[in-house]
Amino acid sequence: MTRRVLVVDDDAAVREALGQTLDLAGFVPLVAGSFVAARDHITPGFDGVILSDLRMPGRDGFHLLEFARGIDPDLPVILLTGEGDIPMAVRAMSDGAFGFLEKPCSPADLTAVLERAARTRALVLENRRLRAELEHGDPAARLIFGVSAQAEGLRAQVRAAARMGTEVLVHGAPGTGISKVAEVIHLSSSRAKGPFEKRAAAGLDRPALERLWRDGSGGALFLDEIAALPGDTQLALADLLETGGVQLIAGSTRALPDTGLTADLYYRLEVCQVRIPALSERPEDIPVLFRHYVAQAAEQAGLAAPDISEKVVAGLMARDWPGNARALMSHAMRFALGLAEAAPSADLGLADRMAQVERSFLEDALRRAGGQARAAAEALKLPRKTFYDKLARYGLKPEDYRS
Repeated sequence: MTRRVLVVDDDAAVREALGQTLDLAGFVPLVAGSFVAARDHITPGFDGVILSDLRMPGRDGFHLLEFARGIDPDLPVILLTGEGDIPMAVRAMSDGAFGFLEKPCSPADLTAVLERAARTRALVLENRRLRAELEHGDPAARLIFGVSAQAEGLRAQVRAAARMGTEVLVHGAPGTGISKVAEVIHLSSSRAKGPFEKRAAAGLDRPALERLWRDGSGGALFLDEIAALPGDTQLALADLLETGGVQLIAGSTRALPDTGLTADLYYRLEVCQVRIPALSERPEDIPVLFRHYVAQAAEQAGLAAPDISEKVVAGLMARDWPGNARALMSHAMRFALGLAEAAPSADLGLADRMAQVERSFLEDALRRAGGQARAAAEALKLPRKTFYDKLARYGLKPEDYRS
């Protein structure tokens, strides 16, 4: 989620105080003393929110709001008002302001509004990205979610496999979504308009395989857990591959050397492999996937998607998720239906326990420092950015520890 806040106020002391408050709360403040100084930051792609004083000499908050809405109607603008400006603030809300706060406001009230605005902005930008990808017709970008380097690498592997058009082996740990990735390969290929047949390889005999081959003509055949394909059927599959007309996409929860395939199939599948990384390898994708699954489940159930707080995200990221995307999806469905707590109640593994220990150290440092983030970071001998990243991960806020 974006943490940038464009702070616009003509009072230098107020700007400095706001910047420090936001910095301590884990935001990235960009300060400007006037509309003129701020306007270059206000673009359709600005991945933050705006916090502006209402009364300023020259171009005031109303002008800034009008300008921002003209550039991007979905860019959240929060206005700071004096005691006598409430009627003006109400008018600003009717003009499209995201919210307003009366000065002086408490850090807790300020950060709460900014958190909501930042979540709204992040969702808007993500939806725009997905719509753009849909318009560009890239199934890998539309259907394989994640912001990590591993997720981008997986999308690149899928596109390459689709271009090659040869037999493909898709492998990954249980729950990583092997069949989904196989289908995305098909949708990304020149055979996308053809059929996509899928079947478990275990117990598949020759006649059934031949029927699947005919039904998949011009498209693709996905056989899950390819190592379980009976030996006689493997021989039949090798013969069918010689005839062409169908792309074979095989799935396995084991890498090639352990599959026990016949030599013919082994060397065919060795040419093009797509490995799906486990969630433990790309924890930064957990919030992205979870939000997608929650929205999907809520839509299917005809419900409003529940709010996903930073505390919920911290709880999710503190877990190993050995069941990978499938387990995360199941938890998201329960969460959307109101049947789950902020984090699963299963026994904690080593990574979860380590996360709890780390969180306790952070909390203790904040208590000892009276909520002063800089002092707490120094006590733990952590760079300030690393310290703030860890606070964000666990949903900790320095102001909650100030007496």
